[in-house]
Amino acid sequence: MRERMLPIFLLIIATAFFGEMKVNPFGSSFRFSLGSAVFFFGLIWFRTVPVIWTGVLTGLFISLFRTSIDLLMKDVSWSDSLLSHLPAACYYVAFSLFVHVLRLRNYMELPIYVALLGASIDFASNIVELFVRHLTGETIAMTHETFFMLILFGILRSFCVVGLYNILMIQQMQTLGEARRQEIERLVMMNASLYEEVFYLRKSMTHMEDITRKSYELYARLIDDQTIEPSMALYIAEHVHEVKKDSQRILAGLSELINQERRDLYLSISELCGMVVRANEKYAELLKKEIIFQWTCDLDLSTRHVYALLSVLNNLVANAVEAIPSSGWIDLRAELDGEDIVFIVTDSGLGIPEDERDWVFQLGFTTKYDEHGNPSTGIGLTHAKEIVHSFNGKITLTTDENGRTQFQVNIPSKQL
Repeated sequence: MRERMLPIFLLIIATAFFGEMKVNPFGSSFRFSLGSAVFFFGLIWFRTVPVIWTGVLTGLFISLFRTSIDLLMKDVSWSDSLLSHLPAACYYVAFSLFVHVLRLRNYMELPIYVALLGASIDFASNIVELFVRHLTGETIAMTHETFFMLILFGILRSFCVVGLYNILMIQQMQTLGEARRQEIERLVMMNASLYEEVFYLRKSMTHMEDITRKSYELYARLIDDQTIEPSMALYIAEHVHEVKKDSQRILAGLSELINQERRDLYLSISELCGMVVRANEKYAELLKKEIIFQWTCDLDLSTRHVYALLSVLNNLVANAVEAIPSSGWIDLRAELDGEDIVFIVTDSGLGIPEDERDWVFQLGFTTKYDEHGNPSTGIGLTHAKEIVHSFNGKITLTTDENGRTQFQVNIPSKQL
């Protein structure tokens, strides 16, 4: 309501003010002024204001405004002054009625038509005002010259108003077009930069797979007290260094793209779950799997431990994506259970055999192999378990009522 009243108030004040820039062609209180042009412009520019009410309020205010000026500047009675200015109120009421009935504002894409229609409305409104003045006792001769002058001023005011309106609209569209052009250019440059960063990411992913496998081989040999070749440790160090350099390049590129300073993240649990789902929707698309993601989180809680929770949940949901052959569904839930925040990930995949469930959190255990037959490293769930334990929580593998695989993470809410 307040947003509507402000344009109406401004329009009334502007109409009254510019209404004093006038000529009195017939030697009476009747005038041609800029006020009617301002009023017409306001009606077509402020498209949300109610037309009829604006006309009524404008007419009443102008009658009182002009009467007040007369009382200050002339030696006249307020009743005579008000009677001489009331017909002007009829002009604005009639003008707004014609605009409303003819639905003029619906044809703004046809400027010539609107200008001609506006001139006709101006002429008709002036006729209404002259008729009311005749009823109040003013005598204005209705000659050919009078009609010609009414038509001429109506055309001049209407075409000037519509012309100004279209000039402003063109400038607005040009400004909007320039802003859109700049935005498109920015997005194109961003897309090109992201395309470049993808190569570094693919390269880093390859290196990280090799590093992880070599690191696990090194760990296994140390456990078995086997002889360790120095070249193996050097190989790992070299590849870690290469990944670090690539990561620095990627970070520099992405930081420039988003133009954002480092800050302490503070996200709601709901936002965090949404990020996990959106990321794994893209992962499922990458693997060409049709997976329906469902997630429920009605917790009004936030945390600063964003990266740790993302690591745990992303690991569980990504494993669920990989466990589904070609199509299925994944459900992620977050809820409060006493003083614990509980995350539950359920999927419609093939599941984990019962005799292997005790091993899933053991380092090196895996059921996943790539297209070349190489096993996965089997450290993802172990890593997730360590993160959960660092919050004094627990992670368990269970099944739902239909026997589907279900991972449940319990973390004390005070830890987050």
